[in-house]
Amino acid sequence: MSAHPKDNTEDDLAPTETQGYKVGQSKTVAELAALDQEDESLQRWKASLGLGGKAGAGGSKKVILKTLFLSSPTLSKDITIDLTQSPTELAKLKKEPLGITFTVENEIVSGLRFLQVVKRTGIAVDKTEAMLGSYGPQEAHYTKVFASEESPSGMLARSGTYSVRSRVMDDDKHIWLDFEWGFKLGKEW
Repeated sequence: MSAHPKDNTEDDLAPTETQGYKVGQSKTVAELAALDQEDESLQRWKASLGLGGKAGAGGSKKVILKTLFLSSPTLSKDITIDLTQSPTELAKLKKEPLGITFTVENEIVSGLRFLQVVKRTGIAVDKTEAMLGSYGPQEAHYTKVFASEESPSGMLARSGTYSVRSRVMDDDKHIWLDFEWGFKLGKEW
């Protein structure tokens, strides 16, 4: 009887913990906007964070992921994945071939981070963990471009089909995105 190796994708997608860091007490946009109302410069700073705009009009905290994109100097145009599709449509991307665009509504999101594990034939070959930051609600999209990476050199080392699992979560361990997709590397895009 042969044992199957444990799929440790969940472990791979667990964010690193910073020793001594404690998530602060959550406050609503209205509570933060009401603090220190006599300090004009602080009020301008809060307004620049979106504390008081239309996007913070109430309701529960909400991150809306718009697109995930792959950019390369060898591509004629970016490869973009529309994250507003249904889960069924996103699941189809697992069989097909980085930056991210999103909006934040209603409340501040703290410690938003992007995690990604790339596997080839079931073996993890790359893990990306990028802190996106903390954001206030606003109607305009936020865009985060990740550091570029290079695939291994040599045709045999880099060509092939890869499976990817991408996740976006915050300090409260709320998972805003979790989906699998894939891509194929070859000599030419």
